[in-house]
Amino acid sequence: MKDAGRDDAPVELDGSEGEGGGQILRSALSLSLITGRSFHLSRARANRQPSGLRPQHLACVRGAEAISGGRSEGAEVGASELRFEPGPVRPGDYVLEVGTAGSTPLLFQCLFYPLAVAGGGSLTLRGGTHLPHSPSYHYLAGVWQPMARAFGLHMTLRLVHAGFYPEGAGEFVAQVEPVREPPRRVVLTARGTLQDIAVGSFVGGLPFGIAERQSNAAVAALRERGFYSHAANRPLPTTRSVGTVTFLLAQFEHTIAGFTALGRRGHPAEAVGREAAESLARFMESAGALDEHLGDQILLPAALLAAGKLGPAAPGTTRYLPERVTEHLTTHARLIERFLPVRVSVEADGTVEVAPRPPG
Repeated sequence: MKDAGRDDAPVELDGSEGEGGGQILRSALSLSLITGRSFHLSRARANRQPSGLRPQHLACVRGAEAISGGRSEGAEVGASELRFEPGPVRPGDYVLEVGTAGSTPLLFQCLFYPLAVAGGGSLTLRGGTHLPHSPSYHYLAGVWQPMARAFGLHMTLRLVHAGFYPEGAGEFVAQVEPVREPPRRVVLTARGTLQDIAVGSFVGGLPFGIAERQSNAAVAALRERGFYSHAANRPLPTTRSVGTVTFLLAQFEHTIAGFTALGRRGHPAEAVGREAAESLARFMESAGALDEHLGDQILLPAALLAAGKLGPAAPGTTRYLPERVTEHLTTHARLIERFLPVRVSVEADGTVEVAPRPPG
């Protein structure tokens, strides 16, 4: 990603760099809305098949336009190039459609930070809530939301309808509060003692016995590895989509971690439960304080804190140890450094520090 030069110059972004996925666009939109800086994205999603922008990415562009009056050029399905010029974010209540297989949690993460910084409002998002390659609604509510609170970012989430792949047709509502007084320092370098594992098994539009089979398998797989857990099985309200999900929430002395497995056609319920349990077991074998996905997602609020964008307090520093340092994380870090005067560094042991950029 090339140096943009002046702070008022458009940020030039190469969508083929590093991990090269949709996160580049989503975070660029968030940061553009917060900083007021426009950007030019070329070779969008060049490392994905199919490459170029997909409908769910265009939903983020349209959402950014809706809350700010911003303008875009090139926002079409399959496009490899996009220009975006933000307007001032307007607090208010918004209803946005992502589409059948589009992720409402990813759209929410794109728009939440700009809306919170601008003073809050509400987002009613319609589309998929439990999809592959995306945080599930339960992960958003159980893991991402508590993490955001650590930075003075508060919200209330309510699931109206679950939306599973491929039909989608889900909906959730988010009440976004104005930013409260941010911390001076966030340190999440050790998870501490394991205190609780909650197994949540959910079905939407399918026999309830599937939920019981998923949770029984997850509990048994954890027990085999020496971890005690407790389970709750629940139906999820749906419209026309059907599906299942197992979500494990692990509470540690200092942190929280979450692990999601989705049901799919031809995949036994028992395999879904075991898949979630195995993800948690792999995490326990690492020294990480945060699971792999949160290790990436915490970068944006940490950078806003370091840049002094979360309130009048002096810019703060965040240090944390992710389950592992992924290319997704390092690509995200480089993007953030293009928009904000922050430095993201990774130490030899994998500890990540997000701090104000030194002067000079």
